[in-house]
Parts: sequence; structure tokens; C-alpha cells
Amino acid sequence: MSLTRRSFFLGNTVFLAALAAPSILRARPRQLALYGPPAGPSITLAHAVAAGFLKDLAEEVTLTTWTNPDELRAGLTSGAMELSVVPVQAAANLYNRGLGLRLVNVMTDGLMTIMAPEGVSGVAALKGKRLAVPFVNDTPDFILRAVLAHHSVADQIEQVAVGSPIEAAQLLLTGRIDAALLSEPASSGVEIMGAKVGKVFARAVDLQVEWGAISGHGAVIPQAGLAVTPGFLERAPELIAPLQAALSLAAASVNAAPEEAAQQAARALNLPAPILAASIPRSNLVARPATAARAQIEAMLSLMAASDAAIIGGTLPDDAFYAL
Repeated sequence: MSLTRRSFFLGNTVFLAALAAPSILRARPRQLALYGPPAGPSITLAHAVAAGFLKDLAEEVTLTTWTNPDELRAGLTSGAMELSVVPVQAAANLYNRGLGLRLVNVMTDGLMTIMAPEGVSGVAALKGKRLAVPFVNDTPDFILRAVLAHHSVADQIEQVAVGSPIEAAQLLLTGRIDAALLSEPASSGVEIMGAKVGKVFARAVDLQVEWGAISGHGAVIPQAGLAVTPGFLERAPELIAPLQAALSLAAASVNAAPEEAAQQAARALNLPAPILAASIPRSNLVARPATAARAQIEAMLSLMAASDAAIIGGTLPDDAFYAL
């Protein structure tokens, strides 16, 4: 199906969803500002913007990327970012701390791997090695801790804190580290860039598979989703349902045509289109309403908080956390 034809049918589905909220059609807001990380879920946002999935929701739709969790938290707490892809753990923490942040959906079922030179495979193979870990004390680190504890190897691996996935990838590519905890598209980037200089890197550990063995909920980590601030909900609550409908369609479209979506997202994420295209099949991109993923979310948050409940703000978030 061509882009034009697909966009026609999908666009009409979003239009029909909007009919349930006639005020959208009577008075569209001037701007809908979306935010996300330079990672898998933002490919869906970029595609939704570029392909016109959101054109009926506002006169202008924009996407801006944030680069680290501290920038995200500052934007959310100040109200500068009203609609953003957020690690689910961070969203729960901010909600429980009284910021009123609510989760609209889950936009990836997990996109984390431990990358290492070819031949290193499995958690046990990391013993005695130096592992680069970006964003210590945030979601990837918490997941990693649970996996290493499950295998009783946390004290046998030297974890090296680094500032970003890009830094971790560079250390791995240059041989200054033995392995790196990465999310897509950084993992695909390491594979592609390594091949250019004659080095072969592989996915030594699939964190989703490891998490499934711990949680009993399958190889799924409801890692990140779209969150909305109280200010936006007060101003335009009628936009949430059609926005979710549009993103669900956009996610399906991205998975069906990864190269096309990668071309659309490359500029917005400031990343090469070939790397984004390679990453999409491994990014587990979805757009499930938060309530539909609640059991998996609660299992993830409970395991994260087992050693320190402050990670999620003290307790599992209540019903109001789930916007849809």
C-alpha cells in the first residue's frame, strides 16, 4: 500500500475517533507540542507528525527531543513539556510525588540490550568484564540491577558509569570497554559502525528476555510511554483519546514501513536514517493504552522497587495514574 493510500485510510480512522469529541473539530488548538528521547518511541512520534496522523488535532504539531533524564524531569516539573515520552518508572515516581503526571500509553515493550564483541553471549559471559552503564539511577540501570542480581553476578562485573548511550557506544567501538548497556537505536548503531571498521558486535544479552524470566510476564518491558501533565489535561482533555488513536495507527505504520519512517524521523532525532531503519524491528514499538499494560507495568515497578521503594515514589501508583 502506498504512503498516500495508507495515510488516507489511517487518517480517516483518526478523523472518526475525533468525532467522539466534536470540540476538537470546532476549535483545534494552535499548537500541539510533543517531546521525546532520541530513541525508538520518538520514531513513532516523528512519523505521526510527518505523515499527517495528527493534522486534525492542532493547527501545528511539533516534536522536540530531550537528551537526558534530568532535562526531561526539569521540563515536566516546570510545565514546559506537557506531552512527552517518559520512562514509565520516572512517570510513576513523579506522579507519586504529587506532580499529577499521568500515563497515556506504553510506546515500547522494551529496547535494551547489552552489546559486546562477537563471542560474548549471556549474562555469565560478562563476569570479569567492564560494562558501561549510562544514566545510572534511571530505568536502564534499575532493570540491569535486577537482572544481575537474579544471576548473582553483580559483584563480578565492573560497572562503569557513563554520561550517555553515545558515550557508552563510543567506548565500546574503540575497545576501551568490554560491553555496554544500550537501547535502540544505539545498539544498531554499534553494529553498523563496527562493521565499517571491521569489528563485529553482537547482542550479548537481551534484557527483555532476561526480564521475562524474572517477572513471569513474558519478554516485555513496558519501558516508556506518553505522559501528560495536569495543565494539559485541564486545558484539552478531549485530545487525549484521539491522540492515542493516532499514535496506535502510527506505530503500526512504522513497523510496516521502517525505511520510510526512518527517513521521516532522521532529521527530528538527528540520527542517520539507516541506523533508525535497522533499529525499528528491534525496538518493539507499540502504542497500547496504559490500562491495557497495567499488569506488566505493576510487575516491572514492583521488581524495581523491591530493594528501594523510593525508586517509584514509595508505592505503586493508583488508578488515577492511568489516563487511558
